[in-house]
Amino acid sequence: MGTLPETREKRAAWLAKAGGLAAAIDKGLLSDVVSLPLTEALVLGLMRQGITKYLMILGHGSTELGETLRTYEAAGLVKGYQFRNEVEMAHAGTALRWVYDEPCAVVTSIGPGALQALAGSLAAASNGVGLYHIYGDETTHGEGYNMQQVPKPEQGLFGRITGAMGAAYTLHAAAALRDALRRGAGTVFHPFRAGPFYLNLPLNTQPETVTLRLDALPVRPATQTSMVPEDTALRKAAELVISCKKIAIKTGGGARGAAPELRRFAEAAGAAVVLSPGSTGVLPDDHPQNMHVGGSKGSISGNFAMEEAELAIFVGSRGVCQSDCSGIGWPNAKAVININTDPLDVQHYNNTLALTGDAAPILERLADLLPSNTGKRDWLSACAAKKAEWRAFKQARYTAGPIRDSVWTSPSLTQPQAIHAADQFARERNALKFFDAGDVQANGFQVVEDNRPGETFTESGASYMGFAVSALLSGGLADRGRYGIAFTGDGSFMMNPQVLIDGVEHGVHGTILLMDNRRMAAISHLQLAQYGLDYRTNDGVAVDYVQMAASIRGLKALWGGHTLDTLKAALAEAHAHPGLSLIHLPVYYGPDPLGGMGAYGSWNVGNWCADVQERYAGTLI
Repeated sequence: MGTLPETREKRAAWLAKAGGLAAAIDKGLLSDVVSLPLTEALVLGLMRQGITKYLMILGHGSTELGETLRTYEAAGLVKGYQFRNEVEMAHAGTALRWVYDEPCAVVTSIGPGALQALAGSLAAASNGVGLYHIYGDETTHGEGYNMQQVPKPEQGLFGRITGAMGAAYTLHAAAALRDALRRGAGTVFHPFRAGPFYLNLPLNTQPETVTLRLDALPVRPATQTSMVPEDTALRKAAELVISCKKIAIKTGGGARGAAPELRRFAEAAGAAVVLSPGSTGVLPDDHPQNMHVGGSKGSISGNFAMEEAELAIFVGSRGVCQSDCSGIGWPNAKAVININTDPLDVQHYNNTLALTGDAAPILERLADLLPSNTGKRDWLSACAAKKAEWRAFKQARYTAGPIRDSVWTSPSLTQPQAIHAADQFARERNALKFFDAGDVQANGFQVVEDNRPGETFTESGASYMGFAVSALLSGGLADRGRYGIAFTGDGSFMMNPQVLIDGVEHGVHGTILLMDNRRMAAISHLQLAQYGLDYRTNDGVAVDYVQMAASIRGLKALWGGHTLDTLKAALAEAHAHPGLSLIHLPVYYGPDPLGGMGAYGSWNVGNWCADVQERYAGTLI
């Protein structure tokens, strides 16, 4: 093969012929010190960590990086995907890692584009999803203001802005690349607190030359071995489980990887299991100990278990406000067992026996320490009665039929009815479900009947409007993408309608189920509950989303109608279309209690704050 050629094009072709970077290193072909443009060394460094997919909106702040990517894509070593909006792109990258475990890099120019991508990265930061964000940045030369920089005469402003969101590094000097990639790998592949890593590339350092050994660039860190507390702590936890009559387990997103162990432990402990929005499916929906979601938008059964439990056991949960009733959801709990890998989150509650480590092996060890019968029959019977009450409550809403809506001037399906039908449709076809923010999201995690983790992705960490439709794009970027349905409202959809074009461009097979009530219904309901009147959460502009979507060649646009039969027919037709499809479905909004799933807990917002905070001051845990 010889030595590394002198030009970028020839080097890319040479590496491709060698079988790629890893193969060339394994063959001992890259042990010499070489000099390369910084952006080329960066692309090779990310390749060393398994990152070859780039989601990009290029600008004058990233042309040098773009040229390197163009060259390496032509050689078949990387793949680039162009987008039309940075927020949409950031969400697609987050979903690509979250759903398919494919790490990638999001690339923008300097200034507005970078700020938009940074805003979108809140979803990755809130849900612990690791990926690179690479932004153009002002020059280090100080020759004067750069167009689109933060207009303030100070150094390193974008480094400080991105550093406030997560781990960040500004490549102020080309020689710093190895350190930057080492820190990036530590963040993107962190075993329990991964997140976006922001790499700021000054315009003038991008074309600089860096001298290094390519086989010395940091690789993806090895997976950390399981952490399990010592036996003394586990035995103390088991004794606490045996001694308490009413036990509820609250599962967070960290429990998704421990579903079999969670089920075994819950059954051995005689504990009710209360879900968070991000952990549906960790226990099958019809399991008698599955009390469904708990929190301010929880369920009759989930909130009952939380309110009555004497011992609260948290598994992989951060105690997010809505899911935890802002800290007052456990009025009778006297003790806490908290299982979490994060040394801070594990100590979130008072009176906690902290079991710091991985959920699966800890739950397995705890189950081994419990007797065959922990004497919780009365508690589980009471929980079963509440589960039956919740199921009857839901069934009444599913069978109520369309309700007359003042906007549509005709009987229309309710969101619970539409979500229930589409959830069944998705589960029958092993389709992914993505839920957008607002009423759609809350109704979604109250309605879905998941039987295993990974059936539903609901971005409840940031509750970012537009996430679901953007996340649908990940199916077109993944090596083995799956059909998915994005459940969205008219408000969330219009945050990122660019998906209609980008979805066609990237070959997405998926459906956008757009439930239109011409308002931000979740906030309307909140305003009515708190102040008796809603304010500026709707408009009177009718939009024909079928016509809008149909204007894009290759996209299937359908009207969902006003009945379950018309909706199911539209879902089937959309699924049969090999590309992206959109169903415009009018849905009911109004005071009829059969039109929604209700609220059951407390929340530290608006004019509820004083009451919630007074009660929080009196909590024991």
